[in-house]
Amino acid sequence: MKEKEIEDELVSIRSMMERSSKFISLSGLSGILAGVYALIGAGLAFYIIYGGSCSSPMFLGLETSSLNSLIAVALAVLIASLVTGYILTGRKAKRKGQPVWGKISRALLFYMAVPLVAGGIFILILLYHRHYEVVAASSLIFYGLALVSASNFTFTLVKYLGLCEIILGLTAACLPGFGLLFWAIGFGVLHIIYGSLMYLKYDR
Repeated sequence: MKEKEIEDELVSIRSMMERSSKFISLSGLSGILAGVYALIGAGLAFYIIYGGSCSSPMFLGLETSSLNSLIAVALAVLIASLVTGYILTGRKAKRKGQPVWGKISRALLFYMAVPLVAGGIFILILLYHRHYEVVAASSLIFYGLALVSASNFTFTLVKYLGLCEIILGLTAACLPGFGLLFWAIGFGVLHIIYGSLMYLKYDR
């Protein structure tokens, strides 16, 4: 009985230390939904680019007339993911008694924002010069770097997701004609897998 009490106390101490040094309120369900949004966005992008049919379905060749529509789809996916993540993470944080906007979450946001902002500016430069074929690869790489950078302040799974995104982005850079496919896998499929693992391990 005494050993059980000691074990429970050690678990409690470990939980307190983790809570003080890590942001443990990230929602797995928000990751799943972000992946679903991305797959829907990829489907819309495919339709915008090819109109439902094409001889080479994986070639990402952007027409100027389609660019505004594609940017609108990307922004819609981003906003939907951010809003969902904020709501679900806020609920989980409240349940765990951890502030959504505390010292740890601010550090996580900063280290994630630096690569994302740099990547966003870089992608705008690519779009300006019409280098559309490497936009998907660049978004995956910079997103992966952001996740790895922020992973020290949250779950280890985030680091593994980031590394997978970087590898996928580098592969997409070698095969620019398959950019949309890699984008769907990176932001869609990988997010659903990551979110499911997070949900099963930490949310239940």
